Amino acid sequence: MTVEPSSEADSPSYSRIRARVDLWRLSGDGWLAQLTRFALVGGSSNALYALAFLFLTGHGYFVANTVGVTASTVLANELHRRLTFRAAGRVHWFAAQWEGGTLALLGLLLSSLVLALLHLFIPTATGIVQALLVIATSAAIGGLRFLALRGWVFAPADQPRDTVGRPEFVDQRA
Repeated sequence: MTVEPSSEADSPSYSRIRARVDLWRLSGDGWLAQLTRFALVGGSSNALYALAFLFLTGHGYFVANTVGVTASTVLANELHRRLTFRAAGRVHWFAAQWEGGTLALLGLLLSSLVLALLHLFIPTATGIVQALLVIATSAAIGGLRFLALRGWVFAPADQPRDTVGRPEFVDQRA
C-alpha cells in the first residue's frame, strides 16, 4: 500500500485560512466581499444622483430629484445584479429592476416618514440633527436593503426564488 503525500491545500487548517482570505477578498462571494461591493456601488450611484441633481436643478428640484433617484436606482440595481451579487445569469434585468426598485421606494418612504416624525416631535431640530438622522436612517435602510437583496432578489442559484420575468421558467405543460 502506497501513501501519497498530502498537499498543504488538502489540510483542514489550510481550508480554514483559505475561507478567511476568501471572505475578505473583494472578488470573493462571501458576505463581507458582497457588502464591500454593495457599499462601492452605493457610492457610485450616489455620485450619479448628485451629478444629475446638480445639472437638472434649473428644471426645478422635484424634476432634478426624480431624475436623480430614478437614474441612480436603475444603475445601482444593475450593478448589484452584475457585480455585487453576480446574479446576471440567474436574475432577469426586469425582475432586478422591479424588486430592487420596490426596495428603494420603501426605503425612500421610510426615510421620509422618519423626517416627518422628527419635524412633528422636534420642530426646532437643527440642520445638523436632521442630517445625522438622515445618515443614520439611510445606514439602517441600506443594511436592510443589503439583506433583502442578498437573501431574496439575488439569492444564490441553489435557493428557490420567484422567477417573474424569466421566460425560460414558464410552465410548458399547459
